[in-house]
Amino acid sequence: MPGLPLAFSADASAAFQLVPLALLAAAYTRRARTLQAGGQGVARWRQACFYGGLAVVAAALSSLGAASERLLWVDTIEQLLLGDLAALLLVLGLSAALLAPIVAVGALGRLRLLTRPALASSLWALDLYAWHLRALYEAALAHPAVHALEHACLLGFAVNMWMCLLGPLPGPSWFGNAARLAYVLAVRLAAAGLGNVLLWSGTILYPYYLSGQAHFHISPLADQSIAGTIVIAESSLVTLGLFCWLFARSARELREREQLLDYARARGVELSEQRAGQAAAAGVALELRLRLEALLEAPDPARERRRRARPSGRAPARPSRNPPAHQRFARAQNAREVQAPGTVRLRAHDHDRGEQRPLAVGVPGEEEASLEGAARPAGPDRAA
Repeated sequence: MPGLPLAFSADASAAFQLVPLALLAAAYTRRARTLQAGGQGVARWRQACFYGGLAVVAAALSSLGAASERLLWVDTIEQLLLGDLAALLLVLGLSAALLAPIVAVGALGRLRLLTRPALASSLWALDLYAWHLRALYEAALAHPAVHALEHACLLGFAVNMWMCLLGPLPGPSWFGNAARLAYVLAVRLAAAGLGNVLLWSGTILYPYYLSGQAHFHISPLADQSIAGTIVIAESSLVTLGLFCWLFARSARELREREQLLDYARARGVELSEQRAGQAAAAGVALELRLRLEALLEAPDPARERRRRARPSGRAPARPSRNPPAHQRFARAQNAREVQAPGTVRLRAHDHDRGEQRPLAVGVPGEEEASLEGAARPAGPDRAA
């Protein structure tokens, strides 16, 4: 079998497809510089991923464009580069700040509905299988415009599929690590299913390739089997990498969540497990900890009142045996009761019952008479 049919494509359709890539690279560079000037620069690894994704697209279109019209397995590699690797790198190169102007536009912002996990995976699988129907597949090979549309659909729906899994925009609250694992399995099984169809079909699926297969001395079924094997191998490698990423992500979120809860408990700050878990899942655990530190440093009158009202562990002070003067005066007043002008009757205060009762000393009549006599003002006779 002759060597790999790889060469630079001078096809006008391939050159036309490279123009949007140049415009996209220019727009990305301008936005990244604007953010850098405002103090919100894009991380270097994100920029490397984005430019790397554009380079993969350019390489696939320029090096494999012509060869993909002669052999099925070459076209399969081109589709995997566009629909998996390049789309993955482009998504990793995005950040929320980069997408802010796009999301702010009303019509474009509503396109976020397409990134819902169930919808994104369904659209991606539908697009993948639709373009592998014989009518659409051979129409793309025969007409450059349809071929360019196929490439745009594969890349666009793949970016949308990766956005809900690896994108910077927040997803639904239920889309946690367990849901992400199910999402990865569903997407990769869909890709592996197509690979198994190509591998085990036993019939010629695309007669368009017969001339090219004869030129390279390869049977149609062998060409299809190689293409199916490539799809299954690539899907397995991507699935393994995503599983490792999910495991590392789960371990990191659990560690950051426990660190936040321990920090809050040690300093007496109220922090629920749900909020700590959400911060760790969103990758803002450090920001939340800084906010807690700022909250502790700021004066809080309510917290100060709670601290002062908290018991200090000391024994309560015993009442003094010598009450203040106003308490002694009140007790003295309780022991006396004014009945009428010039008459005073002494009473004893019953502290157990909280009431006053007459003194029971000697004969009550004589005691009261003597007291009344003693309290009556002296007349002229007594003064004499």
